[in-house]
Amino acid sequence: MGTQDTQESNQQAGVGGTGRRALLGAAVLGAAGGVLGLSGTARAAEARTGGGHGGGLKSLPVPTVIGHRGASGYRPEHTFGSYELALDLGADVVEAGDLVPTRDGHLVCRHEPEIGGTTNVADHPEFAARRTTKVLDGVSVTGWFTEDFTLAELKTLRAIERIPANRPHNTLYNGRWEIPTFEEVLKWQDEQTRKRGKQVWIYPETKHPTYFRKLGLGLEERVAKLLHKHGKDRKSSPVILQSFEPTSIQRLNKLVDNPLVVLLSAADSRPWDFVETGDPRTVADLITRAGLREIAGYAQGIGPTLDLVIPKDAAGNLTRPTTLVRDAHAVGLVLHPYTMRNENPFLPASFRKGTGADAYGDSFGAFRTYFATGIDGVFTDNPDTAVLARADFVNG
Repeated sequence: MGTQDTQESNQQAGVGGTGRRALLGAAVLGAAGGVLGLSGTARAAEARTGGGHGGGLKSLPVPTVIGHRGASGYRPEHTFGSYELALDLGADVVEAGDLVPTRDGHLVCRHEPEIGGTTNVADHPEFAARRTTKVLDGVSVTGWFTEDFTLAELKTLRAIERIPANRPHNTLYNGRWEIPTFEEVLKWQDEQTRKRGKQVWIYPETKHPTYFRKLGLGLEERVAKLLHKHGKDRKSSPVILQSFEPTSIQRLNKLVDNPLVVLLSAADSRPWDFVETGDPRTVADLITRAGLREIAGYAQGIGPTLDLVIPKDAAGNLTRPTTLVRDAHAVGLVLHPYTMRNENPFLPASFRKGTGADAYGDSFGAFRTYFATGIDGVFTDNPDTAVLARADFVNG
């Protein structure tokens, strides 16, 4: 998920820590009932009779529980450990993964091309000289970058927890898993579908596509080639593609028939492809009725930050919902906002309990509030909590 999301989590990670509650076991009990939910009680009856029609996106339960980088509240993100746990906890879709290229053109799953915060690369003296500073979408970033490594070199690294101040328990799993490739994910998807007896869905994202295209490492063609190779480039394929750059989605729309989603950051921000081409529009322009109609011409959904659904005031409390859900639905777009997390710093102020950076707040109350807006799904680091919250919402 997005840069704004990363900045928020990094800023909040410095708050002092306490113990946290675990809700893992409850998800298994709630998963069967939870997958029946549709957004809003008015649609609950349809959910109980089997959900949407016609396959594809409409076959997913609503609100859809999307495991954000897997079950990253409990395992280092973008690892098969995180992905499989998300499925175990009841996620309908797994965000596997954020796609960035290697120097030799392979697609791998990392939250960002800079991997100093998500792998043990700093512990590898043979790669010390690779540490450098680059300008990524207008921001100076120092670290190690996937495009400076071959796939074979990246495979010598292991994943670590990205926000240990918020998730000290996850550091137990540092070093257990390697960096997965997108092709490995596509094969894993088939294996998990066979193993679990139901279709597993994934939700990959093209990361910084303009940046990588200028390096000669275009993402969209590589994604399309792999999807075509594995027979997953159709409208009904269980692979939803997303990007913060509208032109990346437009490019994908010409290459594949998969469901497509435009991600939307803060209202006053500009997609980086707009910056590069001189397009003056901001996200605020894209979420007008005219902007949403334009998006509906090449995509099936939007992935807005939760603040675009219900803004917060200066104290971090939720205010009144915007008209975004209604307006997007009016032009046929689904909404999958991001990101719900259980820990205090990531929740609206009125849902926090105490001040511990790793302590859980009233995430059930927050889920209920967001579900009540009519959103079609949500990205969450804690799929088990979301599944139970959905069951409460639909059956309440």
